[in-house]
Amino acid sequence: MQLLHGFVHNWGWAMIIMTILIKLLFWPLTAKSASSMKRMQTIQPLMKEIQAKYKDKPQKMQQEVAKLFRENKVNPAAGCLPILIQMPIFLGLFFMLRSAAELRFAEFFWVSDLSQPERMFHWGVQIPILGEYFNLLPILMGITMFYQMRMTPIPPGADDMQKMQAKMFRFLPFIFLFMLYGFSSGLVLYWTVQNILSIVQQTITNKRKDTEPVVLPGSSKKKNKGKRQ
Repeated sequence: MQLLHGFVHNWGWAMIIMTILIKLLFWPLTAKSASSMKRMQTIQPLMKEIQAKYKDKPQKMQQEVAKLFRENKVNPAAGCLPILIQMPIFLGLFFMLRSAAELRFAEFFWVSDLSQPERMFHWGVQIPILGEYFNLLPILMGITMFYQMRMTPIPPGADDMQKMQAKMFRFLPFIFLFMLYGFSSGLVLYWTVQNILSIVQQTITNKRKDTEPVVLPGSSKKKNKGKRQ
């Protein structure tokens, strides 16, 4: 960040450029996650067929859905990967922003101090959890995170535990909104930009045509057997 600050002479822009560089570094890994999420939508008709066919045999249905995931290279937990990648960087920035003297009173647009919450204006009253001041960046972070979560489909063939976990992840934007509302604006700026970049990456992935055919469970094995004969 100090190196980037030497070029742009603003800590806010240095943090944004650093976030972009980090995103580019992990782009291949998160791209694979985004492709898996898109592939999940492609195989949904087959998942519904399996669900209808084995509705009286839940164990068999789970086995067939697992085969469908495996043979089409789909990971139901792929949507969680971007968040898991962010956490170590998030914690590193958290401790850095608490101790970096350079960021004290560093201005960025309406933010007067990146090491502190924005405090755009006083509510006039003490609001539980939110405190006395209005902060815009945590709200923008929550909106971008909510939109990013909506781009992650819930597999129709998922069991009750997977559906519950998926629904819990849908509440993460609200949890992070309240958790980060009183955090330093620099930290929330990083998370917001990271969410925007993830949305852009997922949008690019969704616009690409999926040329790989959908594989039916067990069909690849049958083809191999046919070749041997």
